[in-house]
Amino acid sequence: MAALTAAAVPGIRRAPTRPALRRATRIGAGVAVVVATALVVGVGPFVHGIAAVSPAAIVTGFALIAAATAAAAWRWRVVAAGFGLPLRWRDAFGAYYRSQFLNSVLPGGVVGDVHRAYAHGRPHEQVGAAGRAVAAERVFGQIVQLTLTLAVVLPLAAVQPRWASPLAPLLWGAGALAAILVLTVGIAALVPRSRRALQREFRMLRPLLVRPAALAAIVAASIAVVAAHVALFVVAAAATGVTADPRGVVAAALVVLAASALPINVGGWGPREAAAGAAFALAGLGGATGVATSTAFGVLALLAVAPGAFVLLAGRRAAARARIGPGNVARREGAGDE
Repeated sequence: MAALTAAAVPGIRRAPTRPALRRATRIGAGVAVVVATALVVGVGPFVHGIAAVSPAAIVTGFALIAAATAAAAWRWRVVAAGFGLPLRWRDAFGAYYRSQFLNSVLPGGVVGDVHRAYAHGRPHEQVGAAGRAVAAERVFGQIVQLTLTLAVVLPLAAVQPRWASPLAPLLWGAGALAAILVLTVGIAALVPRSRRALQREFRMLRPLLVRPAALAAIVAASIAVVAAHVALFVVAAAATGVTADPRGVVAAALVVLAASALPINVGGWGPREAAAGAAFALAGLGGATGVATSTAFGVLALLAVAPGAFVLLAGRRAAARARIGPGNVARREGAGDE
C-alpha cells in the first residue's frame, strides 16, 4: 500500500533515488525475463502470437475487457466507499480504463494505479486515503485471484494424472510462498513500528471487513474480473491453434495471470510469457505454444484497453480548459476577432 501513497508523503532528500532504483530494477528484471524467454524458445513464437490475432478475437477481447473493467470499477467503488470517499460509477469506469491503459504501456505495471489514486483523492484533498483505497482494491483482487487459482489447480492436479506430476512444483511453490507470507506477517506483528502500521491499516479497512455485503461484492467482482481474463486467454489459445483439454488451458491461464501480477514487467511483458512457456511445457503442449498464446493474449489485452487512451486525452483536454478558464477563453476569442 505504501507504494501508492509515497508520492503524497514528504521524505528525506535521498528518498526519490530509492524508488527510481527500484523501478529500474523491476524494468531490468522484466527485460531480462523477456530476453531469456526468447533465447529459450526463439523469436518465432512471439511472431506467431502476433500474427494469430484475428478481427473476431479482437472484438471478443474488447467485450471481455469491458466486462472485466466494469467489474473492477464496481469493486473499486465498494472499497472507496469503505474509506469514506465518494466515487461515481461513470468516473470509476473511465478511470479504470485509463489506469489499465497506462499499466499496459508503461513499465512496472502500477503507474496507472498511482495516477488513478491521485486523480481520485486530489479533489477531496485525501490523496493518502485514495491511495490506500486503490491499494486495498488491488490486494483484495489478487487474494481472490490466488484463491481461485489454487481452487482450480489443486483439484485438477488430484484427478488428472497427466497434470499431477507437472503441477507438483507449482503446489510446493505455492505452499512455500504462503508460509513465507505468514512468517513475514508474524515477524511484522512482533516489531513495534510495523505492528503499529498493521494496526493502522486494519483500522482503515475495518469498515469493509465488518460489512458482509461489501466483502461479498468485492469477491463477486473479483471473480468476474478473473473469469473475463481467463476467457480472453482461452480465446488467445484458440487463435494460436491450441486444441488441448480446455480444463488444462484454464489452469494454465490462471497460473499465467498469477505470474503476470509480479511487478517486474515491461508494459505487462515478462513473467507472463515465461510462466506461459513453462506451464505449457510442463503440460506437454510445448513451451513455444505457451509463449505464442501469451503473446496473443498480450496483444489482445493491449488493444482492448485502448479506450483508456481516449479517456486520458479527454481528461487532459478538460484540465487544459479548466486552467484557461472562461475569462481567458473570452479574451482569446476577442483577440482573435481583432
